Amino acid sequence: MGSLVPYLDLNLLPDHNIVTPKLEPKLEPLYEEPYYSTPNPNSSSYSNPDPGYYPESGSDAIQEISPVSEITAEGNDVYSEYYRISQLFQSAFAKKLQQYSDLTVVDPNSLAIVPQPEQTSVSTAVVKFKKHRSGEMIRVTTLGVEDARYFRDLVRRTRMLYDSLRIISMAEDERGENNNGKKVRGDLRAASLMRNGGLWLNRDKRIIGSIPGIYVGDVFFYRMELCVIGLHGQLQAGIDYVSASQSSNGEPIATSIVVSGGYEDDEDAGDVIIYTGQGGQDKQFARQCVHQKLEGGNLALERSRYYGIEVRVIRGFKYERSITSKIYVYDGLYRIIDCWFDVGKSGFGVYKYKLVRMADQPEMGSVLLRLAENLRTKPLEARPSGYLSLDISKGRETLPVFLFNDIDSDQEPMFYEYLMKPVFPPPAFQHMGNSIGCDCVSGCSAGCFCAQRNGGEFPYDRNGILLRGKPLILECGSFCRCPPNCRNRVTQKGLKHRLEVFRSRETGWGVRSLDLIHAGSFICEYSGVMLAREQVELFTMNGDSLVYPSRFPKRWMEWGDLSQVFPEFVRPPYLSVPPLDFAMDVSAMRNVACYFSHSSSPNVMVQFVLYDHHNILYPHLMLFALENIPPLRELSLDYGVSCDWTGKLAICN
Repeated sequence: MGSLVPYLDLNLLPDHNIVTPKLEPKLEPLYEEPYYSTPNPNSSSYSNPDPGYYPESGSDAIQEISPVSEITAEGNDVYSEYYRISQLFQSAFAKKLQQYSDLTVVDPNSLAIVPQPEQTSVSTAVVKFKKHRSGEMIRVTTLGVEDARYFRDLVRRTRMLYDSLRIISMAEDERGENNNGKKVRGDLRAASLMRNGGLWLNRDKRIIGSIPGIYVGDVFFYRMELCVIGLHGQLQAGIDYVSASQSSNGEPIATSIVVSGGYEDDEDAGDVIIYTGQGGQDKQFARQCVHQKLEGGNLALERSRYYGIEVRVIRGFKYERSITSKIYVYDGLYRIIDCWFDVGKSGFGVYKYKLVRMADQPEMGSVLLRLAENLRTKPLEARPSGYLSLDISKGRETLPVFLFNDIDSDQEPMFYEYLMKPVFPPPAFQHMGNSIGCDCVSGCSAGCFCAQRNGGEFPYDRNGILLRGKPLILECGSFCRCPPNCRNRVTQKGLKHRLEVFRSRETGWGVRSLDLIHAGSFICEYSGVMLAREQVELFTMNGDSLVYPSRFPKRWMEWGDLSQVFPEFVRPPYLSVPPLDFAMDVSAMRNVACYFSHSSSPNVMVQFVLYDHHNILYPHLMLFALENIPPLRELSLDYGVSCDWTGKLAICN
């Protein structure tokens, strides 16, 4: 097993009134949504959960679950809430959930990460995608371009489905359509549905190191989402590891940790972390009350140091711009270079581990978040050189649009007239005299005229998040009596995030946000001069350099598509949009959206919207986030047709 960590002589430590707590994994602080109520264990609807439908605990991969009375001892216990929701959906949606019976047997000894002792008999095979995670450890070394794109798209679609389920579940709770009016956490409900449908990622193997499809800097709002994509398999414990009973050499191996400041002896300097082990903490006062032991996650971290195995580090911290007031950021791979037993601040023995970030990795997401915060408030102090303009919109937008170039002397975006809203051709406003709107004086409510025009439901939740993509969204307009703060007025209010046009070595000019953008959020409108067919024919005589809205793929169909969870899911009937027969000229007048890069796996989609006229042949091109987009990450669209050389439309370069 190798040398053990040297122990201090605890007989020489000061005397204390020792309290012997129940040994528990290292728990990180949870910031729950105040929107949801706490489950009542005494309720008649509360049933004994199935232990197999919960992520493995820290001390054993398949640990015996305590009786319900013990699990729910604390009113805000997230474990009991997850159990309750899992059981509820197993009974309520048993007919809807797709069951997988195609099981594949894999060899647990292939590609073993640590040395394994010689065995005379073959160990028990692991069944692919069981209720519990596999113990087979592998490391993904190199991926080709196509493989990298495939895994990124897989992660993107999984996260998109998770967010869609969560957002729709919360909207249904608002309308009282779930559980007889009882509100449950949308993040746990979404995870339960996906788990029952076999849609959790990286369950058949335990990946050591980087996980394909997950980038350094990716952000998450819920711990449950980390479990869904396989980045960190513990719902609350800070150390995730392969237990000794599952490891090929009979020793536990750590795979990831979450650094959230849950222990008083933790020290985080960015590239170097002093991480405290698990156990012996008083939950009420967040202080040590007993000595820690070299077991469970503590032993797994020590064994990872001994074998030189890297661990993934996820940082969690409070963030006001998050929908949960907290955020989790994947900051890359670290190596454990030292571990020791020390006296903590409370006077009890704790295990400490020194982790150092590995070289040649992208910038940490937590660092970029702090940089973006400084750029929002003090841009010239954060970056003294490179700014060409602090607002290329010249006050036309609700928020300033920065222009930054620290690569060359190109200043092209400054030569165009900034156009906040598109210029429509005269045919768009024909027959306006016959337009009607809603009569909601204090704000639109369920069943109003504008809700009926959108298929009987509002397209947005109360936070302005898009619930489902549609062929066309009809927002309240000038003919409606509802106030400006109506929930059906989202895209017409202008920019919601601070954007920056920047010079890129890869894409020419690109756009990135200085804010964290939530999945389903409105970003901006794509503006230019709209040309009717007759005008387009004249323009194309001298070469085609126009943007054609009809060429944008129907990415809106991906947002809110629940067919993977409910095979019989059918989108509600919506108003169909005929083929768009116009083009957009951005050769002289344009806005920030014209610099969005092209990508076949974009993080932004186009959603057609009407609000100031009712001509469905000339909709607004509104851009929404397909995923959670961290600050300073480039925004990208799928234009459908792009330049073979630059990967962007020629007009945008």
